Amino acid sequence: MRLRALLDTDALGLRLLGGGDELDRTVRGVMTTDLRDPSRYLSGGELVLTGLAWRRDAADSEPFVRILVAAGVAALAAGEAELGDIPEDLVLACARHRLPLFAVHESVAFATITEHVVRQVSGERAGDLAAVVDRHRRMMTSGPAGGGPDVVLDLLGSDLDLRAWVLSPAGRLIAGSKAAGPALPAEVCARLAAEHLTAARTGRRGPHRLTLGSTAYSVFPVRGGGRSPLGSRDVRETVLSDWLLVVEADAGDWPEERLDLLQGVAQLIAVERDRRDAGRTVRRRLAQEVLELVQAGAAPAEIAARLRVAAPVLLPGLGAAPHWQVVVARVEWEGAEFEGGPVAQSLLEEILVDPLATGPEPSDRIAVAHTGDEAVALVPLPAVSSEHDGSEGGVLADALLESVRMPLSAGLDGDGRVTLGVSASVHSAEGLHGALEEARHARRVAAARPGRVCAAGHQELASHVLLLPFVPDDVRRAFTARLLDPLRDYDRRHRAELIPTLEAFLDCDGSWTRCASRLHLHVNTLRYRVGRIEQLTSRDLSRLEDKLDFFLALRMS
Repeated sequence: MRLRALLDTDALGLRLLGGGDELDRTVRGVMTTDLRDPSRYLSGGELVLTGLAWRRDAADSEPFVRILVAAGVAALAAGEAELGDIPEDLVLACARHRLPLFAVHESVAFATITEHVVRQVSGERAGDLAAVVDRHRRMMTSGPAGGGPDVVLDLLGSDLDLRAWVLSPAGRLIAGSKAAGPALPAEVCARLAAEHLTAARTGRRGPHRLTLGSTAYSVFPVRGGGRSPLGSRDVRETVLSDWLLVVEADAGDWPEERLDLLQGVAQLIAVERDRRDAGRTVRRRLAQEVLELVQAGAAPAEIAARLRVAAPVLLPGLGAAPHWQVVVARVEWEGAEFEGGPVAQSLLEEILVDPLATGPEPSDRIAVAHTGDEAVALVPLPAVSSEHDGSEGGVLADALLESVRMPLSAGLDGDGRVTLGVSASVHSAEGLHGALEEARHARRVAAARPGRVCAAGHQELASHVLLLPFVPDDVRRAFTARLLDPLRDYDRRHRAELIPTLEAFLDCDGSWTRCASRLHLHVNTLRYRVGRIEQLTSRDLSRLEDKLDFFLALRMS
């Protein structure tokens, strides 16, 4: 389509500010960005939409326009919602480089322009395929008439006979067309995600092609402007959070028209994702407020009041969460000049979802904040087991690691590292400070291990953390409680004297005869009590490590 046609469409709210003699330029696509340098996402012929968040002062306009011109874009459209009138320095820079410039009225959403351009361009280039993108408008509508990525993929299946899926960077299935049939196996999803991340890190342009067994797949990146940090020049800031569109076909011999159509579909999915991500703003703010209160040592009553505000947002329809869990993540890159906290935040929002849960919505019940290079997730648990470890029904470090290790390792590509720590569940605001410290120390345990992606859970703290002199008191209490509370509870109910038996057994260096003599017990009675201790704690008193853990717990209690 021509630029002139855009200007003639009143519903788009475009006003020409310069470049009237260039209106016969052809528009081949559309891209929304607030990056200072979006060149890696441009292939030429795009209408570039920007909210001007990249502009800090007048000197920024000239280099930005020069980058767009070098990439061969068709025109620039700047929104008036942020700054009102378009800055004169941007108008002059576009005039110098003969780049057509439009102003977008504040009442017009970029999504409206994107949908119109994709529909028109695809219609002109794909002929009888125009109906596909035209009908994708349903995905862009809010409320029951919408349908998200599933609607797009269903149309690809019915109109183009393409089996297609949308995956997270960790390989979780987010959406799939009805024509695609059974869900992709988890191992296939992980391989496809790994290929996408590897290609993105090496700078290869999509689609990325991969053959698994006898089946060929093509992977198209789904990149949204809303997740790109301001002024980002480093692909590592978004590589671990971008979605991917997978089609069961080899796109290597596709005509340009069909490639353009699929790129347009990827753009529509990106717009929908950006709009959905905007809904996370409230959850992020609530998580940030709770995190700041917990770190500042606020009174439990104040934290509890904030949680009562957060619970209906995180658990709609349930009113409150009886338990909470804390997960801490850190993403570290060698030589990176950007802050790692936002990267870890985006990553946690993607991976803290049950790998078997499909659709884009499950992550909407997880609130993630970041501070410095660290991200902290507050995970509400509607129901958990009453077992002592409190982990049933919640996030388990081993399962979390298993679900993301292979694809994320590919995205880290030799110079990055992800470490995760998971706390036990807590049932009150009073326990959140200890849970936060517990998750942070678990992450440090994970960081001490080899590997690009490592995780540790609260269960492992009893074997590691107390060897560190700087462990906070509440973590020490958690350690001793986890080992000794089951024995104390049993002693209260049965008067079994398991705690005194344990102390005597350790004092006698594990000698059955000396310990039985000291306690005036038959050796068989002593063996029964020690067996009960091992059963209740899942420890083995013949192992030096477990003896040491009990010794420390008794000394700290």
